[in-house]
Amino acid sequence: MSKQQGIVAPIPRRDPIVALTEDYVHTLSQVLAQLDGNEIKQLVSTLLDMKAKGGTLYLCGNGGSAANAIHLANDFTFGVHPQGDALKVEALAANSSVLTCLGNDIGYDNIFAHQLKVKASKHDVLMVLSGSGNSGNIIRAIKQAHLLGMHTIGILGFDGGKAKPLVDQAFHFAIQDMQISEDTQVVIGHILMKALYQELNHG
Repeated sequence: MSKQQGIVAPIPRRDPIVALTEDYVHTLSQVLAQLDGNEIKQLVSTLLDMKAKGGTLYLCGNGGSAANAIHLANDFTFGVHPQGDALKVEALAANSSVLTCLGNDIGYDNIFAHQLKVKASKHDVLMVLSGSGNSGNIIRAIKQAHLLGMHTIGILGFDGGKAKPLVDQAFHFAIQDMQISEDTQVVIGHILMKALYQELNHG
């Protein structure tokens, strides 16, 4: 064997940023493949029934999930029916004055539940967005909603947490990744927006 023949070519390494990107997209695709269209159809029916009864959709979450709740409130207010026959919807994390008042005076765990106690009724729906499903303010909001007779929905990651067995309908993605968990919230919200647009404009 010649000296040249004995040289082993190095195995090319994947660029770490390229690898991260490819792995993220692959994982997100696998997670979203779990989404059941029949579950979406059931939720669309729930929201249309809420609308027919004059109810309001309340959304809540913390951190990135709070931002997603505000984003989806926009989509459900305008995107589902630009002419005005959309959903009545409120993101409970949107008013910083209310949040800081309640957090300061009665504790952060009560910032969503107290708003529901003041404003919500049995014809309303609560949608919680939570990666862990264990945030105290999310759990208290679900329990308050049940006291009022509201229907509850959760979009959850990780193991579903304490919220999973409490909500009436859970979209649970067992992924140990907060960013992908938050991605699923927006994807489901956008599918709902398109489905509601279809039903309200062409149904």
